[in-house]
Amino acid sequence: MNIVELTNVKKKYMLGTTEVNALKGVSFSIEKGDFVAIAGPSGAGKSTILNMVGCIDIPTDGTVLIDREDIAKLNDKRLTDFRLHKLGFIFQSFNLIPVLNVYENIEFPLLLKRDIKKKDREKVINKVIEEVGLSDRINNKPAQLSGGQRQRVAIARALVTNPLIVLADEPTANLDSETGHRIINLMKEINKTEHTTFIFSTHDPHIMEHANNVIKLRDGAIIKE
Repeated sequence: MNIVELTNVKKKYMLGTTEVNALKGVSFSIEKGDFVAIAGPSGAGKSTILNMVGCIDIPTDGTVLIDREDIAKLNDKRLTDFRLHKLGFIFQSFNLIPVLNVYENIEFPLLLKRDIKKKDREKVINKVIEEVGLSDRINNKPAQLSGGQRQRVAIARALVTNPLIVLADEPTANLDSETGHRIINLMKEINKTEHTTFIFSTHDPHIMEHANNVIKLRDGAIIKE
């Protein structure tokens, strides 16, 4: 089953008085449980596609279907609910909250959902903390963690809501090569065991090697899939 479908998606921006064609008729689909890399040089359109799938932006033309819903037809409240319940995000800069410890950073998205009892929250949080191998760091704050450990916290935070799709924007960019490999292997293992769909924006050849599908972009168009 296709969980993401882009059909002839175009996106135009105005940069001052200049019109920028960020996407020029991009079409592809991603199946549930896939492990996909969107690759290409800076300015190719990777982040624009991730923003579309992440319900942060909508196309100028064409359609973006996420779990069979046309995101352009959703109002702001539905988009917010969609992001909270169906999507997880991993950023290259980790985006952790400095004053919160590992447990609290991972708990944060569940607090936004408000419909989960404390006992159930604790169970799912401890499960993902164990999955990413941070049970011994549960009370540490981000400043007390290595880059790889911070990214593990970010992965756990993305997974804690049991999303359909995890979107990862250059997740290994701020990590050394060895740590980056370990992080990708961890996400691949989670993909296999939990059947979570992962979509990466990346320059990293290691991610591309592990991907089931690589969508290559240049100048806002797909050059090879």
